[in-house]
Amino acid sequence: MYWLSEELWFPPVETATPEGILALGGDLSIERLQLAYKSGIFPWFSEGDPIVWYSPDPRMVLFPDELKISKSMRQILRKEEFTVTFNKNFKDVIENCKVIARKGQAGTWITEEMKAAYIELHKIGWAKSVEVWRLFETSEIGSKQKAQNEKDLIGGLYGVDLGTVFCGESMFSKVSNTSKIAFIYLVEELKKKNYKLVDCQVYNEHLASLGARQISRKEFLKYL
Repeated sequence: MYWLSEELWFPPVETATPEGILALGGDLSIERLQLAYKSGIFPWFSEGDPIVWYSPDPRMVLFPDELKISKSMRQILRKEEFTVTFNKNFKDVIENCKVIARKGQAGTWITEEMKAAYIELHKIGWAKSVEVWRLFETSEIGSKQKAQNEKDLIGGLYGVDLGTVFCGESMFSKVSNTSKIAFIYLVEELKKKNYKLVDCQVYNEHLASLGARQISRKEFLKYL
């Protein structure tokens, strides 16, 4: 197991454990995070633990052309009861990803240190967000209140944008299916821009239902 120092360096990804753990320690500086993502490595650790760097094999990815949208999901999309934006409120997206309750999880891996680091990445254009906002009918509430409530953030995601590969980090839903809506809009946008794939890191049943699948780490690194 490698312990990282202040030197900006990572060991070869082939030295990772079967669980995908590559190294411990180091920092979450912009420069180290940039090197990590360009090398197929990402941090994942809990509060109070040292920084843990992963490069799993196999790797969960979604090729944009393989996106699956169920019939029920298409019906939800057609209702247009929401609006979707890109990079309008990164800080609130990552905060919601941090605090949202998740089934089977007692805590969060998005520590304050992680949150601050990715906000800095966002400032230089490397970290991006997708936001899903609630829409209200004018007949239901007054127009003044509507304008205020349209800003209610009900779902979203964030990740690291490498130009032709988008590395998904986390998503959240306050209303059913809103994280799926954010993901679908993201993939459709990436498809228009000829991105190669979305990195989903490790197997996730939620993303598998949308068409994500596992490929070898060696194949994944070729796309980087």
